[in-house]
Amino acid sequence: MPSAGIVPRRAVQLAALFVMMVAFIAQLVGALLPIVPLFIVASVINLGLDLVLQHKQPGLLAVLGRIRFDVTVRQLLRDMLILVGLLHIDGINPLEEQAPLTITLLLFYGTHFVCQAVAVLVRRTRSLPFVTRNIDASALRLCDAPPRILSRQTGRRLLRFSVPTTVGMMLTAITTDAYWGGIGLAVSLALSAGGTLYLGTWLLPKKRVAGERQALEWLDNWLAEYRPTVGMYFSGGSSSAYQANMWLSTLAALDGNPIIVLRERFMVQKIDATDVPIVCIPKVANLMRLEHSTLKMLLHPANSGKTSQILRIPSIKHAFTNHGESDKLSSCNPYAKAYDEVWVAGPAARDRYQLADIGVEDKDVIEVGRPQLAPIRPIQRHDGAPAGRPTTVLYAPTWEGWDGNPGNTSVILAGENIVRELLADDNVRLLYKPHPMTGSVDPRAGAADVRIQAMIEEANGRRSGALPGPEAAAELARRTDELNALTTSAFRKSADELERMRLQGTPEEGRAAAVEAARAAWEEAYWNSFPEWEHRIITTARPGIFDCFNQADVLISDVSSVVSDYLTSEKPYAVANTSGMSEADFRANFPTVRAATILTPEADEVQALLAAVRNPELDTLAAERAELKEHLLGPSDPPSAVRFNQAAQDLCAKADERRIRMESRLSGIPGQRSQEDVDASETAEREASGASDAAAAV
Repeated sequence: MPSAGIVPRRAVQLAALFVMMVAFIAQLVGALLPIVPLFIVASVINLGLDLVLQHKQPGLLAVLGRIRFDVTVRQLLRDMLILVGLLHIDGINPLEEQAPLTITLLLFYGTHFVCQAVAVLVRRTRSLPFVTRNIDASALRLCDAPPRILSRQTGRRLLRFSVPTTVGMMLTAITTDAYWGGIGLAVSLALSAGGTLYLGTWLLPKKRVAGERQALEWLDNWLAEYRPTVGMYFSGGSSSAYQANMWLSTLAALDGNPIIVLRERFMVQKIDATDVPIVCIPKVANLMRLEHSTLKMLLHPANSGKTSQILRIPSIKHAFTNHGESDKLSSCNPYAKAYDEVWVAGPAARDRYQLADIGVEDKDVIEVGRPQLAPIRPIQRHDGAPAGRPTTVLYAPTWEGWDGNPGNTSVILAGENIVRELLADDNVRLLYKPHPMTGSVDPRAGAADVRIQAMIEEANGRRSGALPGPEAAAELARRTDELNALTTSAFRKSADELERMRLQGTPEEGRAAAVEAARAAWEEAYWNSFPEWEHRIITTARPGIFDCFNQADVLISDVSSVVSDYLTSEKPYAVANTSGMSEADFRANFPTVRAATILTPEADEVQALLAAVRNPELDTLAAERAELKEHLLGPSDPPSAVRFNQAAQDLCAKADERRIRMESRLSGIPGQRSQEDVDASETAEREASGASDAAAAV
C-alpha cells in the first residue's frame, strides 16, 4: 500500500493540475464574454501557478509535456487568450493598437526560439568527451558556464520573461490603453533579445572550449606526462558510490602513480575527497586510449555491465577486490573469473571460491587482507565492557537484497524484537545504523525501519541525565564547517561540468592529511556533543560504520561484510538468523557466524549476549573470535597495507612481462615494430629534421 505521505502529495499534484485547467477555462470565458475581472484574475493565476510548479513540481509538468502540452504551448495559449480578450474589450482599437502588440509578441517568441537554438549550440560546445577532477585542465580553455536560465531552463526563461508582457496586457485590459501592453512587451522583448545575445558570447573564441579532437589529444598528453601505473575502475548507479569510496585511501597509499577511471559523468562528484586524479570516460572508443598509456593494473570494487568494456584492454591487468566480503552468494559471483586475479581478505574467501566452483582457479586468488580496516581499534581482550557507562550496542542490519531471501536482513522479522529487548535494558545505549538501501526493494523493510526509529525516539523521551554543555555543540559545528570546507566543493547553481573541472583542478599540497585530521576531529566532536546515555539513529554518511565500531561494545548484524570487518576489533558480536535454518545449519552455511551469538527472530538471546559483554568470564567465544579473525582477514603480520601493496606491484610486474613478450613477438614479424622502436624512430626523425632546419638557417 502507498505510504501516508504519498497520497496527500498526489492529491496536491492533481489539485494543482485541476486549478490550472480551470484557470485556462476561466481565462477563455473571461476573454470571450468579456468579463474583465474574471479575465484578469484567471490570466494572473494561470501564469503564477505555472511559475510555481516549474520550481516546485517540474516532474508534474513533464507529464503535461508528454501529452504535447508543454510550457511553450501553455504560454502561447495564454498569450493568445489575452489577445482575444483585448479584441473583445471596448475602447481598444484592434487595427491601430492591437496589431503592434501582436507583432511585438511574435518578435518576442522569435527571439525565444533563437535563444533556444543558441542554448543547444552552447551546450554542445561545452561537452567534452571526458570529465576530470584533481587534474589541471586549464589548457582546455575552461571557463564559467552561462546562466542556467538562459542555457538550460527553457521553461523558466519563457515564463519569467513573459511576466512583463502579462502585467502590461492586464493594465491595458483595465485602462483600455495599449501603451501599458506595449511597455510590457518591450521589456519582455528586450530581456529575450539581450539574453540571446549574451548567451551567444559563449560561442565566441574567447569562451569556446577545446574541441573533441583537441581534448582527446590533451588527454593523451596528460597520460603520457603523468604516467599512471595503478588505478581503480568503477561504474555504477548514484547510490553505489560507497563501493568505490571505501578503497580511496588504499589506492592513494599504493606505490606508483594512482588514477581513478569512471564511466558515468555524475559519478565524478559522488567520489569522496581524494587527491588521486579522476578521469571519467563515458564512450568505449575513447576508453580504449588507455591501452596506449602506462597504466598497468586496475582494481575493480564492483561488477557492472560496463566492466567488460575495460577488460578488452589486454595490456592492463585487472584485480577484483569487491566492496566487502560475506558468506552471501553475491561474494562469489561467476563473473569474477573474467579478471586476472581475485583479491580476497583471507583464507575463508579463498575456500569460499573453491567451494562455489564457479571457475575461479585457486592460483588466481590472492590474499591481501583488508587495509581500509586500519582505523578500527582492537579490544583489550577479556576486559569486557568499560565500567561506569552504559553498554553501547551497535545494531547495523543489512538491506533486503534483490533475491527476496528472508535471511538477507533481520529488519523485517527480527528488527523490532531486537530493539525492544535492547531498549528494555536501562544500561544499554543503542546505536542504530541501517543500510542506506533498506526498503528500496521490499516495502516491509522500509516500514519496519520507520517503526524501529519511532521506538528509539520514544525510548529517548523516557530517558534523562547529564547533558553536554553548549560548547560541545559549538565545537561540533566548528568541526563540521572545517571538514565540509575540505571535503565539499561549493559550486554556484549555474555551474556545469566544465566549470567544476576548472574549480577542481590540482589539489593543494597536504590536503589529504588535512582531511584525515579534520575527519578525526569531527568524529570526536560528534560523540562528545551527545550524552552517553542517549540512543542514536545514524542514517547519514557521517559518522561512518568504522567509527561506530570503535564506539560499540558489541555488534548485532546480519550475514554481511559488516561482520567480517567488525571482527578486526575482536569484540563480541551477534548475527540474527531469519533464514529459517536451524542454528547448526546456519553456522555450517555461514562461516562468518562461527564465533557469534545467534539470535532467533524473537531475540530471546539478547540478555545473555549483554551479560557476556559485561562479564568476561561469560564470554566463551573470545578465543574463537581471534581465530576467526585471522581466517577471515588473514594474518596481522605483515600488515594488510603491505600485503596489498605487494600484490599490486606483483600484478604490475605481470603486465610488464606481457608487454615484453608482445614486443618480442612483434619484433620477430617482418613489417612489425614494437612501440619502443616506433618511438625511437620518431625521435630520431625529429632530431634529424631539427638538424636540417638548423643547417638551412646557417
